[in-house]
Amino acid sequence: MSFADTFKALGDPVRREILTLLKGGRLSAGEIGSHFDMTGATISYHLNILKKADLVHESREKNFIYYELNTSVVEEIMLWLRDLKGEK
Repeated sequence: MSFADTFKALGDPVRREILTLLKGGRLSAGEIGSHFDMTGATISYHLNILKKADLVHESREKNFIYYELNTSVVEEIMLWLRDLKGEK
């Protein structure tokens, strides 16, 4: 994970909304896509960027791929921002 990949991923409102959805628990790509008016390929593109930034994990079960939030990366970012701000 690099901060550049993370901030690129967080820079898009669709990807931020996907992360908000995953806050409630793991979802399949189809479940995620049902919240947006875009193609499956576009959802897949956004999920790939989130995976590259290590913000989500994927797991396969039979014919489905499930995505879940990787909170450890979010925690790293929050710690870095707190340190940057000078908080203890």
